[in-house]
Parts: sequence; structure tokens; C-alpha cells
Amino acid sequence: MSYAFTRSLGFFSALKKVILSTKKTNSSLSLPFAASAMDGNSSCPLVLCGKSSAENETAKTLKNSGALKLTDNTELSILLHSESAKPIEEDAFGVDSFMNSLSTNRFGRFLLWSPRLPSTHDVVSQNFCELPIGAVCVADVQYKGRGRSKNVWESPKGCLLFSFTLQMEDGRVVPLIQYVVSLAVTEAIKDVCDKNGLPYVAVKIKWPNDLYLNGLKVGGILCTSTFKSKQFNVSAGIGLNVDNEKPTTCLNTFLRELSVTTYQFRREDILAAFFDKFEKFYELFINQGFQSLEELYYKTWLHSGQRVIVQEKNDNQVVENVVTIQGLTSSGYLLAIGDDNQMCELHPDGNSFDFFKGLVRRKLD
Repeated sequence: MSYAFTRSLGFFSALKKVILSTKKTNSSLSLPFAASAMDGNSSCPLVLCGKSSAENETAKTLKNSGALKLTDNTELSILLHSESAKPIEEDAFGVDSFMNSLSTNRFGRFLLWSPRLPSTHDVVSQNFCELPIGAVCVADVQYKGRGRSKNVWESPKGCLLFSFTLQMEDGRVVPLIQYVVSLAVTEAIKDVCDKNGLPYVAVKIKWPNDLYLNGLKVGGILCTSTFKSKQFNVSAGIGLNVDNEKPTTCLNTFLRELSVTTYQFRREDILAAFFDKFEKFYELFINQGFQSLEELYYKTWLHSGQRVIVQEKNDNQVVENVVTIQGLTSSGYLLAIGDDNQMCELHPDGNSFDFFKGLVRRKLD
């Protein structure tokens, strides 16, 4: 049995349309194989690295087995981090810097990195059973990033692009994991600001899976799942504008506009902080439910008290009503109240890219 969240919820497939562009960017590395891939017949380098000696042994086993594959005919050229030469380009992801900053027990400790991939999400989802749980794939550039309605996007340099694996047993709470991921991203940015004496960069969550800064989209989340051996294998993908000014804005542009510091956000620091936050939030989520994170989530999202127009079928006619958002339902949809004091659950209609222009109301008993 295999399915994506989109089958039951309809809104999990939207991901970072605004933060991605079609500008093609080449990456050059001193690696013993081709470092760019523009089509499915090219070779993509993939460097494996572990935090501990045991995880590095896993990397060796994976390299020697040749088990890692992609289904779109893209060849993966596997190399251990200990064998790779230093990258020529200074803006390549710093594997050592990330590993040195990481302090988790599980998540992020096994890393797959590439200067260029079709999609980090495809790497982890198509090789899920070969990878340790908590493994993360990072790319400097991806040229077949997954978006809504099968849209394909090329992500420019400067984005933090990563996907990681986790496993869950309770299918009723699987759809809520994207909210935990979103919250971990915003709190990670806050943590990096605190550690470096920076003013708070208020990245906000736009339900269900977008990240906004000063009214502009700077990130997005994509979670997909398959069910196997009584477990939900979840692949979580994140895209965040860190140092790419186009096509919208990014974290470092915001800092420069403040003109209070010369510090620049680094992808490695944000990723390490993300896994630190996510590991703690995930434990709370699994043991105590999303209720343990709701208060912090509502402080971070954009929608408390927001009034939106929703659609409702009435005698084969579509009637529009105004409702006020109150929070989330237990299933992860929006909880709202109408002007008639009727509580309702809001569902996207699946047709509009902007979910708040395509909400459908279902009255709650």
C-alpha cells in the first residue's frame, strides 16, 4: 500500500512555487565525476557522510552495495565525504561545518549531499528503505523540485534545500507532521538569531505549508508518505530562501535591510538548528500530541482571528460566506466560526494555488 498525503487531504502537495526560479545555475566541484546534470541521462554526484563512526560505516556499505537509485534514469555517482576533495566554490554546502554544529541523537546524523540533484525529495523517498531513519539529503541546486500539480521547478543557489526521513505508526497524526516541521524551521531561525545576537527575523507560517517574511514567501514544506510493514514512511522536504534575493526575498536580504549587522545566515547553521528543534518537537508530538505545540504554533502562524471567504454548496448553488479562523481541528484542517456562531472545518477545494481563495466549509456538529 502506497500513497501520498495529498490523497486524503488535498493540500500537502503545494511547495515553494514562489521561492523557486527557472534560472539555470552550474556548479563546479573538484570531484572525480561530473558535477552537473541537466537531464535524466547525466550523472549526479552524491556525497555520503555520518556523524559517528557507525554512521560512516553505513555510508561505506551503501556506497559499496550500489543500492541508491533514482527512477528517472538519473545516475547517482556515490562518494564518501572522507574521499572527496574540497569544493572549488566557496558557497557549496559545508558538510563538516554542519556536522560540527549538529547535536541531535537521531535526525540529521546521516547526510547525503550533492551540488546538483533533480530533487532531494526523490532521493530520500525512492531510497527510503535503504537509508537510516533521520537521514537527510541536501542539494545546492535542484532542477526537478517537486511542487503542486506536478509542477517542476529549478531551485537557485542560496536556497536551503533538504529532505529527510522519519517513521510513524499512528496514521491519524501523520498529516500533522508538516506543522511540526514548519514550526521547527521558524524556531531554528529564531535560535540562530539568539546565538548570534541578531534581531529576531519573524518568519511566519501560512497554513498549511508555506513560510512568509514581511508578506513574501520565503519557504515551503512538502511531506509525503507510504505505508509499509505497519509503519508510515514519511519523507519531509523543505525549501528556504537563505541567500537568494530572487524571485522574492530571503533571510539575508532582510538582515541587510536592517543595517544592524554584517552577519549573514548560513545554511549549515540553520539546518543544524532545525534538526535540534525538530527532534525535541517530534518527541513532544509523538508522546503528548500536537496539543503540546499548539500554543507556540498559533503564535507563529498568520491566521488567528483572520476572516476569510469560504464556499458552500446549497441546492446546487455555490454560496460564499465569511468566517473567522479559530485554530486547527484534530485532523489538521482549519477550525473557524461563522457569523451565525456555527463552528466549521475548512477544506481547500484542490483547485486554487492560494488555499485561502479556495476554501470549502463543512459544518461541525
